[in-house]
Amino acid sequence: MSLLDGVEFALWTTLGFLFWKKKLQDRFPTMGKYLTLRVLSMPLLMILFHGQAQHWFQNYFFDIFFFSYWAVYIASAVLLFFVSLEVFRSALSEFSGLQKLGTVVFRWAALISAVLSLSTVQLEHPKIILLPMIALRLMRSVSILELCLLGFLCLSFNALRLSVRDMAFGIALGLGLMSANDFIESLVVSIYTPMTASWQFAYESVILSTLCMWVTYCALPEPVRKPVLMPIDSFILRWNEIASALGHTGTQVAMQRPARGFVLSDVEKAVESTLTRKLEGRESES
Repeated sequence: MSLLDGVEFALWTTLGFLFWKKKLQDRFPTMGKYLTLRVLSMPLLMILFHGQAQHWFQNYFFDIFFFSYWAVYIASAVLLFFVSLEVFRSALSEFSGLQKLGTVVFRWAALISAVLSLSTVQLEHPKIILLPMIALRLMRSVSILELCLLGFLCLSFNALRLSVRDMAFGIALGLGLMSANDFIESLVVSIYTPMTASWQFAYESVILSTLCMWVTYCALPEPVRKPVLMPIDSFILRWNEIASALGHTGTQVAMQRPARGFVLSDVEKAVESTLTRKLEGRESES
């Protein structure tokens, strides 16, 4: 496992180098911050973990490692939410109306998911246990959003004219794989506590495979995304126009009441025509 941790750190470093070399941080700035956090925090946490295992400085390293680990964990959850939002906006970049409306829906879905997840935290536990419980539930809500994002991109793949080699789809695929891996790990831990060595190797192998996939996405040239051409009666085009119109009041037109003399003249004409018809009817009778 120590060897696998070293390989994982090397892959995170390689990924960060390629990501910044290709200037992908201009398109996905939060993803660049997330990679920076992982590259900087991973060796520090490994040193703290080794120090508390060797009982350095009278076990003070355990407290430092505990709070540092969960602080990085919460920061990663927050950054992953904004990474998912960036991927979502990038996938809908050709549809400005749907992008704007979808961003609002995405944020409300994230807020509701976070509130529902944090509402299950039991406050009667000791304070030192509350931090991991809050962090785990926050990451769980973000993982659900990542899986929903991957499902959305897979279902609307053809409609959005996305390519498999598009970086947005690659990031979403990697986040979905890691989220599914975390859910499977939590299920295994709840049933077979603690995890055996084989399950640990399987969990770490999924992470390494995902990092290798991201490195491949960054190393290979990304295809240029062509303008989306759609028929005029396309449903997604109509929805994009409707979403663009939402929230816009449009041009205001001042409505004026007609002059009073104009209304009275119409009434007079109507009365005169009625009297003329009655007179003509009487003359015909006589």
